[in-house]
Amino acid sequence: MSDIAKSQVMHAKDIKQLSTQQTVAKILAKIAVYAFLGVMALIVLFPFYWMLISSVKSLDEYILAVPTFFPQEFHFENYIDAFTTANLGTLFLNTVYVGVVSTALSLVITVLSAFAFARLEFKGKNALFAALLATMMIPGELFTITNYITVSKLGWLNTFEVLIIPFLVSVFYIYLLKQNFMQIPNELYLAAKVDGTSDIKYLWKVMIPLALPTLISITILKMMGSWNSYMWPNLVADDAAHHLVTNGLRGAFVVEEGGMVNFPVQMAAVAIVSFPLFMVFLFLRKYIMKGVSRSGIKG
Repeated sequence: MSDIAKSQVMHAKDIKQLSTQQTVAKILAKIAVYAFLGVMALIVLFPFYWMLISSVKSLDEYILAVPTFFPQEFHFENYIDAFTTANLGTLFLNTVYVGVVSTALSLVITVLSAFAFARLEFKGKNALFAALLATMMIPGELFTITNYITVSKLGWLNTFEVLIIPFLVSVFYIYLLKQNFMQIPNELYLAAKVDGTSDIKYLWKVMIPLALPTLISITILKMMGSWNSYMWPNLVADDAAHHLVTNGLRGAFVVEEGGMVNFPVQMAAVAIVSFPLFMVFLFLRKYIMKGVSRSGIKG
């Protein structure tokens, strides 16, 4: 065999060996990535698993010094006790009412504000929008005291108004929708104005249909925010008639003997309350992702 042929054979072997090494490296990298994701998934999912198994345990098993990771005996009656003890029917109705009304009013404010900042021209528009964005840098907890003083002076404590009105305006949602409106060509707006179309009609017929994925995302996020709200409802609505699911579950499962909380029944109630949010995210997650991704890219 000539030197040239030997050189070609050696070169082919080197290429094959290098390709094998690269393949092995890619496989190991994928294994490491999936192992990391698997560990993170276990960390995230374990609290949900613990909630579910705890909801079907007895109180005696739950308070054992050595916890059991699988129920010794299933007590599905905990879910019935949770629904009746905590009066979940009323809590659900209150939460749905607050969520639907606040979401509808918030959508109206968000759409009109985003349209004004995206298409209308008025003096000080950029400065006003910059000031609104600056408020996003301030933690919402800093406004709790001043908001509480305001609503107490208005006489709104222990009413549905105090659960709905203070959080109707969201600068983040306005910014999100404005960015989506900015992707719609301005030529459509100018052509509509030439044809004599009013701003409201153009908004309703053109901009809202084109921005529908973002509006769906805002609707879902607002509803989830209302459903998960805890601190503010617990502060301003301490009567049972205006309790929401989050603050209504606290203190509803105290066993009379010794003041101990019936944690399995409480876990069952938490599972019932978490189920609607889980279903919403499971079936509508693509709309959330699509709406946010569309708003983050300016065409």
